[in-house]
Amino acid sequence: MKVQVNRDVLAEAVGWCARILPTRPALPVLTGLLLDASGDLRISAFDYDVSARADVDAAVAEPGQVLLPGRVLAEIVRSLPGEVVDITTSGSEAVLTCGSAEFGLLTMPADDFPTLPQMPPKVGAVGGALFASAVAQVAVAASRDNTLPMLTAIRLDTDGVNMTMAATDRYRIAARDFLWHPEGEATTHGAMIPAKVLVDVAKSLRVGEVSVCLGGNVAGFESAGKSTTVRLLDDQFIDYRSRLSGDWGIRATVDVQPFLEAIRRVALVSGAHSAVRLSFSQGQVLIQAAGDEIGRGAEVMGADLDGDDILIAFQPHFLLEGLAGVETEQAVIHLDSPTRPALISDAGDDPAFRYLVMSLRIN
Repeated sequence: MKVQVNRDVLAEAVGWCARILPTRPALPVLTGLLLDASGDLRISAFDYDVSARADVDAAVAEPGQVLLPGRVLAEIVRSLPGEVVDITTSGSEAVLTCGSAEFGLLTMPADDFPTLPQMPPKVGAVGGALFASAVAQVAVAASRDNTLPMLTAIRLDTDGVNMTMAATDRYRIAARDFLWHPEGEATTHGAMIPAKVLVDVAKSLRVGEVSVCLGGNVAGFESAGKSTTVRLLDDQFIDYRSRLSGDWGIRATVDVQPFLEAIRRVALVSGAHSAVRLSFSQGQVLIQAAGDEIGRGAEVMGADLDGDDILIAFQPHFLLEGLAGVETEQAVIHLDSPTRPALISDAGDDPAFRYLVMSLRIN
């Protein structure tokens, strides 16, 4: 194989694929990146659950393919000067030349590299920025504990032109509704996608339009020459819609940024398992926290209250992560009693973002 490619283009493509390389691979070849110059240059990675591909323009003098150590290749390409990169294979070595820099990498057995899954059928598309924003809003509520895989997923549901993403770790539920562009006749779809994978994909595909592909037990995402597939998790998920549409007798409205900043300040003295207490009364909210071995903090700020006064407590980081997902200048906190969960949402009659969070017992 002998190809010539722009260094910046190569670095972006290699970085896109290298991000999925496993740290504890089932097989050594899974730590490699496959460079295939049958047409233009295609770079691929696969660990049997997630695949990544990137197609880049390259001047191919001699077609062929080579499997190279992925993380080392990514570090080398990232460090190269901004000049054209020549990649040439000779025997068991691939030589990368860029300006005065030259690296020789020992190749891996390309014949042992597994065949990547086919991209499933495209079911629609959504703007990359909107897609990334929605994923970030709900991913905070996904569990990091793999003992119950359902809780590590982001649930993706479509109904016509409406898409909803949701996640839960049993202590909170985050959901975001938005519009997308279904392909052909609008139909309903549901998929359980590992949150970690979806977060990485969304961060990398923020520009342009993202094609959403679903079929069998695989989901795929494509944008601007980059694509990824992921094996779906079990389809079981909680009925999150009913839990986000309950009745709350108390409604508090706060300015999001000042409220976030006040909670962060007060929570500085809270211990690892201490709560932040919110005392809502007419026209204000008192924010309090205390740590047994640290001290205490309190701050008062304005709040509009519709309903009775209430004192309720939350885990600080759960509260902060929910408020951080609100995109309007004000947030609405729906409350009922100190022992029931609270619902945080965007301001307005039809909020796009909703975040249900459990309250803590107040001693």
